[in-house]
Amino acid sequence: MVNPTVRVLTLLELLQTHRHMNGRELAERLGVDRRTLRRYIQALEELGIPVTSERGRQGGYRLMPGFKLPPLMFSSEEALAVSLGLLAAQGLGIADTTPALETAQTKLERVMPARLKEQAHALSESARLELPPPQAPCDERLLILFATATQARQRARLAYRDDRAQHSDRVLNPYGLVYREGRWYVSGWCHLRRDLRSFRLDRITEATLLEASFERPTDFDPAEHLTQSIASLPRATAVSVRLYSDLASAIAELGSSIGVFTPEGNGVMLHARTDCLTWFARQLAHQPFDFEIIDPPGLRAALSEQAARLQRLAAEK
Repeated sequence: MVNPTVRVLTLLELLQTHRHMNGRELAERLGVDRRTLRRYIQALEELGIPVTSERGRQGGYRLMPGFKLPPLMFSSEEALAVSLGLLAAQGLGIADTTPALETAQTKLERVMPARLKEQAHALSESARLELPPPQAPCDERLLILFATATQARQRARLAYRDDRAQHSDRVLNPYGLVYREGRWYVSGWCHLRRDLRSFRLDRITEATLLEASFERPTDFDPAEHLTQSIASLPRATAVSVRLYSDLASAIAELGSSIGVFTPEGNGVMLHARTDCLTWFARQLAHQPFDFEIIDPPGLRAALSEQAARLQRLAAEK
């Protein structure tokens, strides 16, 4: 589902690039019928962009001779922000974006002053952003659909496949999108569960917008909700550990998705769940601060095994 505004801007770009195109060519390039094309032409005219039409075999549409859009004017900081944004987009796991990123960079450089063009080109050639690699491809159509629904406060119906390959149909009030550890998520109010839920976009097999609207909570933070959701997943074993650290350092070292952190006295309580005590023991073993295992006893045994392994490795010649 492509936003009509995107198609209108694409039409303007086509007319600027080719100067003259017939209606059939334009309709095919935009993926619309001739009637919709005429509406888009009218939308450009309402914006004050003069489009002339010619009938006959050689007829078509063209911008009025001599008409040029004013150049985009960027400050150095704005040019830096745009260039970094394009670099970041390369690592966000959105399928089929490479050609779009290249054409976007070309268009921006075409309208930038020479000095800023050189800066933007130098940054794109020399800088690399080490973002978490995509763990699953993301359909850009779903990304646009849920971004649109979130902004318009519009409900969506989705078909979802969970981690056990079970399928369900949901109606969602989408509150926000989050990119986390190589995957895209949408969070909001699920009408099936009557509670807040987060859904991985790569597990959504189909989605459509509904006519119904909703009110988004003003204090809702989709990233924070996703962190709490992942930390509270119903894994096999409950874990409680007292960390002798401040809250910020504990979260920075262990990662916010490992569990729920609560300040307590001169330390922080970590409540979590895990399917593997050995894995959890490894996470604790490389922490720079002291800690005390409250529960379960099996975690102490798993940590002792890790300590014995390290002692053996240190003693080997």
